[in-house]
Amino acid sequence: MRPGKAARPGASWLAIRKEPPGRRATVLKAMAFVLPLVVWSAVSYLPFVWHPMMRVSDPGGSAFLQVGDRLPKKEFAAENARLATGGEAPAAGVPANPIFLPAPHEVARALYTGFTNEPVRPGEPWLHESLGHSMRIIFWGFALAALIGVPLGLLCGTFGLFSRLVEPFTDFIRYMPAPAFGALAVAVLGIADAPKVAIIFIGTYFQMVLVVANTTRQFDASLIEAAQTLGARRSKLLTRVIVPGVLPNLYNDLRILLGWAWTYLIVAELIGATSGISYFIQQQGKYRNYDKVFAGIIVIGVVGLVTDQVLAYLARHLFPWQGTGLTARERRVHRWLAALRRRAPLLTPSAASGAVGTTRNVAAD
Repeated sequence: MRPGKAARPGASWLAIRKEPPGRRATVLKAMAFVLPLVVWSAVSYLPFVWHPMMRVSDPGGSAFLQVGDRLPKKEFAAENARLATGGEAPAAGVPANPIFLPAPHEVARALYTGFTNEPVRPGEPWLHESLGHSMRIIFWGFALAALIGVPLGLLCGTFGLFSRLVEPFTDFIRYMPAPAFGALAVAVLGIADAPKVAIIFIGTYFQMVLVVANTTRQFDASLIEAAQTLGARRSKLLTRVIVPGVLPNLYNDLRILLGWAWTYLIVAELIGATSGISYFIQQQGKYRNYDKVFAGIIVIGVVGLVTDQVLAYLARHLFPWQGTGLTARERRVHRWLAALRRRAPLLTPSAASGAVGTTRNVAAD
């Protein structure tokens, strides 16, 4: 922008690598959900957009049509032509979409009744029971993967020994689709929930090791050098410098990998004894209740989104220095080095001055 010229209104909407102002950001977030809903509503409620079927409201003289049937417009016209030739009353209908694309209000009604009405078939779980079962599968599969994968990834990203020993085979396994292990998981673990947890574990563990290792390698090497100058030993470097330093990025990695775990849920729950929200969706598809199928899919999306937003909110409180600029980073460097100084052996004057110089250079980067 030239000096003396005021910024054009709305120019910041397309500012490169800058977040829109607060109100605009809120509007954009709302539009991210409103626009797909508008398109869905247009397709559902405006016949001229896309209504390739005819829903029969009066079968007329037809012997095989019934009220509520849907058939392509060409077939509907051909049937009326046949009825007209035979002197029968023509069938009446209204334009409609295929049965697999219900309208938004139908899905909303199915979502409400899924939580309030008992299942049609005796013994079938409620929607909330199916959802709770699926969440337990996700929790145990992801928790076990993180319990093993995160420490191993930290070791691989820190020590070349573990990197060369673990990552080649892990990189080989991660290209194998997790559902391919389904039959083996059932043979070893039975048909209950254990093989489902195993599929979630396999689908996230191998990716987790490599992602965590890569995040650890990106840690600022100058901070490690400063800690070594102050006399920090190998174990302290890992637990007092590297782990605290990568923790914010590691937290974000786990958020992304948790979404990855949800993508394996449908396949995992169809292995062995079908259960959970996947079973609900599958059964409703068999009954051709596609409004309930959409409701089940939306429930998965809502739970995943809410979980991610809660984790993002917690991250702002757990890591308040993230994204706050140089001052926060300088405070963090001084905090780490002060903690190391309290535990380090006495330093010579030359080593101490070198450490101070390193600290200043790191803070100024």
